[in-house]
Amino acid sequence: MNKNTKIYPVILCGGSGSRLWPLSRTKYPKQFVDLGQGNTLFKDTIQRTTDKSIFADPLVICNHAHRFYADTSLQELGIQGTIIIEEEARNTAPAIALAAFKALEDGDIPMLILPADHIIKDQETFCAKIQEALPLVQKNFIVTFGITPATPETGYGYIKQGEKLEGNAYRVGSFVEKPNLENAERMLKEGGFFWNSGMFFTKPSVYLKELEMFEPTMYMACKKAWADKQTDLNFTRPGSSFSDSPSISIDYAVMEKTQQAVLLPLNISWSDLGCWDAFYENAPKNEDNNACTGDVITKDTHGCYIHSTGRLIATIGLQDLAIIETKDAILIMPREKAQDVKLIVEELKKNNRNEYDIHPKVFRPWGNYEGLVQGDRFQVKRIVVNQGEVTSLQMHYHRSEHWVIVSGTAEITLAEETKLYVENQSVYIPQGMSHRIKNPGTIPLVFIEVQSGSYLGEDDIVRLQDNYGRKSDS
Repeated sequence: MNKNTKIYPVILCGGSGSRLWPLSRTKYPKQFVDLGQGNTLFKDTIQRTTDKSIFADPLVICNHAHRFYADTSLQELGIQGTIIIEEEARNTAPAIALAAFKALEDGDIPMLILPADHIIKDQETFCAKIQEALPLVQKNFIVTFGITPATPETGYGYIKQGEKLEGNAYRVGSFVEKPNLENAERMLKEGGFFWNSGMFFTKPSVYLKELEMFEPTMYMACKKAWADKQTDLNFTRPGSSFSDSPSISIDYAVMEKTQQAVLLPLNISWSDLGCWDAFYENAPKNEDNNACTGDVITKDTHGCYIHSTGRLIATIGLQDLAIIETKDAILIMPREKAQDVKLIVEELKKNNRNEYDIHPKVFRPWGNYEGLVQGDRFQVKRIVVNQGEVTSLQMHYHRSEHWVIVSGTAEITLAEETKLYVENQSVYIPQGMSHRIKNPGTIPLVFIEVQSGSYLGEDDIVRLQDNYGRKSDS
């Protein structure tokens, strides 16, 4: 790879991962879920592109609700990056257009477009394939990476290879929608078909030229949105015209129409981890062929995926099940039914239950909070405020709060008075009183919040002043 060539990693974080409920929720999608020891798919994706001799700082595209997950993850990795906020999700083609306009500001730097929720086990092969693709990108092709299929998978789209080009590259023959088993088996036997990885590599100018040709309405909406962008904190927000863009994937908008599409086969262990059975297939197994995470005890249990986030899961006499536990939900199903989890999510939505939407642990720009107990007219949270951060100055109409400092030092403002509190000290906040808490120390501040009142929703927050520019309950 040319030592003077930099590549912009563009990380797409728009997915919700409903098939990975209950770990993944609308406001806590699978790419940010802690899979153990702080590991997330988003962090893994970012870390594939940390070689500063090759890669520029990443461009992350996510929606408004997930912005603090992305920002916190970058900070934890010690990586600077640009986070572009989609106030309204418009699919991958407009999102990539925003990244292209950003990349053009620093020159026509090639963009490596990566979904944030995939697993790639062979980093060396992956990097070698990027190096192999770069000459094609420099010749103004749009490279898509096709995964050599290992099984007749029905959960992936496919790409059919076309005319042979230089090296290992082919023109894209056609894109194939997710097939039934019969067609997947036929394509695997026939050869020349590859799993559609959703990874692309191209110059921003090339992408925008093709987008303007095939989707001029989308191109103009994104161009105007980028021209009208605003920046707050670490976030870049496109102008309102972004919502005028059609909602179309890059496959439909560009790749199925352009003459510049090139397929580069990638023979690598890869998965989009789109369901719990995929997690099982990619996880290490014990002597009984079980994949277990967390506090799990098994007896006479075989071929199961068992994931505990806190409570002990004990099993006897089970075969080929998936069991996933969180604080507020437990999913139990045959592994072969993994694609049907979305039916549960649809049922939760229909019944207006918040378990499909909100995870017990919620990130904010100042830290995070986690629901511990909830009952009639009360709830308890564990709240962490990061070093040097501060919550908004706020008040509540319908609840009072009691704070107990667990560890760290708290600078607490009640009405006009500000005082320091330390471990084991507590403070009461009456309904209607303005308050905020700051961590002036060098370690995380942890405290327990007990809320009581007639209404405990997050929308009962009146922000009087906020360091992060927030106005709503976000």
